[in-house]
Amino acid sequence: MTVYIDPPTWPGHGRVWSHLVSDSSYAELHAFARRLGAPQRAFERDHYDIPSAGYPEAVRLGAVEIGSKELVRRLTEAGLRRRKPPPGGPAPAR
Repeated sequence: MTVYIDPPTWPGHGRVWSHLVSDSSYAELHAFARRLGAPQRAFERDHYDIPSAGYPEAVRLGAVEIGSKELVRRLTEAGLRRRKPPPGGPAPAR
């Protein structure tokens, strides 16, 4: 049961972002995000988007730093990966 974070390299809205994921459950991920102070709106399908300013605190709280490809691999192997639906498809469950 681990929470992982990738480096803040994803641009958007004038910032760069990391992805925060769990390898065991969404409950673990949501609990960690609450401790971090991440708003619920930062949750997208299977991860939280964390701005670069929040990266050091996530690591201090215990998130394990890993590369983006490794993060996706672990998320997929845990069975927690939720891909974007095709255009016009149903919205994913939260």
